[in-house]
Amino acid sequence: MTRHHNINGNIVPFTAEEESARDIEEAAVAKAQAKIIPTPAHVSKRKLAYPSIGDQLDMLWHSIDQNPALKSQYFDFYETVKAVKVKFPKNG
Repeated sequence: MTRHHNINGNIVPFTAEEESARDIEEAAVAKAQAKIIPTPAHVSKRKLAYPSIGDQLDMLWHSIDQNPALKSQYFDFYETVKAVKVKFPKNG
């Protein structure tokens, strides 16, 4: 099938060199697409099922808040989040 350019409204057929170059480009794209590994179904399902990142971090913070050993181990994270919670309380 002959390919064409649209140059300022004029339909101009590809030269033999342009046809060859386009064939090479299309083959390279097809080869690259063949290498793409589809995302496993469980990845998409998990993304939809997980709580938001913010909710996950809040759950993590509350778990640390209830465990003195974790408070010590994750001191910087815990104290940083705690400072924000104190500055902006739920009822404030």
